[in-house]
Amino acid sequence: MIPEKVVARIAARAAKEALAAHTGTSAAHAKPAAPHASATIDSGSARLRLAVDLPYPADLATAAQQMQHYISERVAHLTGMRVTEVTLAVEHLVSAEGREHRRVQ
Repeated sequence: MIPEKVVARIAARAAKEALAAHTGTSAAHAKPAAPHASATIDSGSARLRLAVDLPYPADLATAAQQMQHYISERVAHLTGMRVTEVTLAVEHLVSAEGREHRRVQ
C-alpha cells in the first residue's frame, strides 16, 4: 500500500510535467507556483485534488482537461492504482510576462 502523501507528491510532480509540456519553452519566463496536491486512497483507487497556477492567455478548459488526463495516466502508471477522480483548483492565472514584471507606475 502506497501512502497518500507519496501519491500526492507523484500527482504534484505529474502536474508540474503537464504544465511544462503545455507552456513549452516560449513561456519559460512565466513562473507559476509549484502545484500542491492531496490524495485519498480507498481500496486501491485514488482520488486526487490539485491546486495549480495556469498560464494566461490560454484555452483554460482544454488546458485543465489535458492536465487531468496526463496526471491520471501518470499516477496510474507509476503507482499501479486506478485513478477515479482528478480535481483541479486553479489558484492563479499567470500572464506570459510573469509576476516579476508587475509594477505600480
